[in-house]
This record gives sequence, C-alpha cells and structure tokens, in this order.
Amino acid sequence: MSAIALPEVTTTTWNIDPVHSAAQFKVKHMMISNVKGEFTSLKGFLEFDEQNIENSRVQAEIDASTINTREPQRDAHLKSADFFDVEKFPTLSFRSNNVSRKSDGELAVTGELTVHGVTRPVTFAVEGPSESTKDPWGNTRIGLSATTKINRKDFGLTWNAALETGGILVGEEVTITLDVQFVKAN
Repeated sequence: MSAIALPEVTTTTWNIDPVHSAAQFKVKHMMISNVKGEFTSLKGFLEFDEQNIENSRVQAEIDASTINTREPQRDAHLKSADFFDVEKFPTLSFRSNNVSRKSDGELAVTGELTVHGVTRPVTFAVEGPSESTKDPWGNTRIGLSATTKINRKDFGLTWNAALETGGILVGEEVTITLDVQFVKAN
C-alpha cells in the first residue's frame, strides 16, 4: 500500500499590528481642499497563500469611535447620527471575497465593506505585500498599502450643507487608504 501525498500547505496567517498600521481617509471640504482623517483602532488578519494568491483572504475591523481629524468639534459631529452614528454602528469592517494579481507587486482585493450598517462591494488596489522580514524581537512581518474610493452616500452618510456661494460643504467621494503591517501568527 503506498502513501497518499498530501498537498503542501502554503497558507500562513498574519495579524494586523495596530501600532504600525493606519486607516486614513480624505474628502473634499467646501469644494476647495481635502480634509484628511484617520481611525486609530484597526484589527484583523490576513490568510496569505504565497503560491496561489487567489486563495488568500483578509478581514479588518475599525472602531468608528476612534475617528480623528485633528478638530474635536468635527470629530464629535462625525461620530453623531448625522454621519457614522457610532452609538448604533460602532464598527466599520471589510471582508475580502476575491484576491487577484494585477502585476508584480500589485493586487486587486475585492470584498464587502460595511460602513454605517450598509454593506457594499469595493475593490482595493494593493501595493504589496512586501517581502517578509524579521524584527529585532524575532517576529516575522510583512506590509502593504491599499486604496479605494467610495461614494459616502452609498453607505447612508448623506448629511450635507449647502454653501452660500453654491456647492456643498462635504464632498461625496471619499478616498480610503490603509497602510498595514502584519505579524506572522505562531
């Protein structure tokens, strides 16, 4: 009786390092310049198959109450029912359902983004992941950057104010950028 050869396991699990990761956004303010902000609490994981990238998947969750635009009154307004309504919708989340290689070092990651209780499909353009490296404490790390654009109204974030000069106070298109460092799980 001959032994059955089992396929080699090539998937590894990596956890988001929240101290070395950032979830940022930018949106037009008064139709003249971008206002940038970030969420300071990001957690999640990557199941990475280096041999068959299509088998990889990622999940991330953000604490909506950690929004920071460097203006406390604006942050309070963004946390209110006019925008994120953090009391009712405390998290933003992303769960991938497709990963594909676009070119060397570039991926397209499509999945379900949930903001303000509304889930919509989005695709992130991803640079990376980087080559793995050991940190001074013996952990193995990789990093990547991911970007997408959404229309905030598609997620129920519809509050706005008309300007006396015409136009609106807050733009509809929001650019989301994630710079993430992952630590290999043991």
